[in-house]
Amino acid sequence: MNERVVNRTVDVAVIGGGIIGLGIAWAVAHSGRTVVVIDPDPAGGATYAAAGMLAAVSELHYQEEVLLELMLASSALYPAFIESLGPDHHLTGYQRTHTMTVGADSADRQALADLRGVQLANGLAVDPLTIRAARVLEPLLSPHVSGAFMVEQDHQVDPRRLAERIQLELATLAKSRRWGHDALIRVNAMGLLHDDSADASSRVTGVALADGGTVSAAEVVVANGLAAAGLNGLPERLTLPLRPVYGDILRLRVPAHLRPLLTCTLRGLVHGVPVYLVPRSDGTVVIGATQREDGSTAVSAGGVYQLLRDAQVLLPAVSELELIEVTARARPGTPDNAPLLGRVSRTGGETSGNDIPGLIIATGFFRHGVLLTPVAAQYCLQLIEGSADQRWERFRPHRFSATRPSASVSLQGVVSS
Repeated sequence: MNERVVNRTVDVAVIGGGIIGLGIAWAVAHSGRTVVVIDPDPAGGATYAAAGMLAAVSELHYQEEVLLELMLASSALYPAFIESLGPDHHLTGYQRTHTMTVGADSADRQALADLRGVQLANGLAVDPLTIRAARVLEPLLSPHVSGAFMVEQDHQVDPRRLAERIQLELATLAKSRRWGHDALIRVNAMGLLHDDSADASSRVTGVALADGGTVSAAEVVVANGLAAAGLNGLPERLTLPLRPVYGDILRLRVPAHLRPLLTCTLRGLVHGVPVYLVPRSDGTVVIGATQREDGSTAVSAGGVYQLLRDAQVLLPAVSELELIEVTARARPGTPDNAPLLGRVSRTGGETSGNDIPGLIIATGFFRHGVLLTPVAAQYCLQLIEGSADQRWERFRPHRFSATRPSASVSLQGVVSS
């Protein structure tokens, strides 16, 4: 952290060092531009807790089909995104292992079967398994589960290791290309700077920092999750309706005699309640995650109990694991559970043409931040370069602004082709 006030000039300033902000910064830097990420604790928020499931198929929810096209596009981008991180890209924990979904009782099996109908209607591959076949693949699976399905397309990455790798690669680029500044600024962003300080709809020219310094930039990307709505200098008409959705998540160490505990990600329903287990290559497993909107930042004892109880229903050997970490973090949700992504219109119009120059919003990714990192990074770079994919216009961040009262339902009922 710099101990004196410093003013910097870069091509792009990214506010927020979660996995979304880091991914965007990496895409910008990889394109040859200079960039800084502004965050006092990079990857310390929702990214730190995330399990890293790349589950475009498994994460399909009823009435959220509009997200499917975006999730599938991002999933397809993941291999190239990982490989762009250089010869040590394998250190990100990216694994193309499959996902198995299981139900504990007959009602859970029917719920998964009904969801499979929606998945098949959207062109997704979900294959039913007999319990015998499922236990051949995963011998420690409980013999009492009621149904199982295989999703070959859903993979995983380790968000902590991915964030660390991006930070290292950004630092390397900053040094090798002699940017003259660090890639990370570990202070809070206070607000946006404009070329006309009296008009928040004028061109954004940089970021004011909590230490009194500034960053001048041709483009500013606001990607600091829940804190985005509190930035000074946002356009007056812009509403960012972000809500904190807390989740408890556990990490456990697998003893040597039980390894491998799992060879794939296991997602299940236990009496209607979802639970997942994600095995890591280091001999640990992630179990998650609760979903609550009670405003509490503390780990919930009831949440920990629920996760351990339900995980053991599906995989009894969980009782023999060593509990090494319990974490709670808030994910930034929106009214339609879709991200706020893109440029901001001065008038709240549906399409580009009258956007505020120099400003891009990338927040509100809720459950899908890790999965959607490559497509968010690609899209933001396209916006900067002036050649953006028109399919993602539907996620423009001003869709909930007061000038568009019907926008809160504008995404419902749109099914990806």
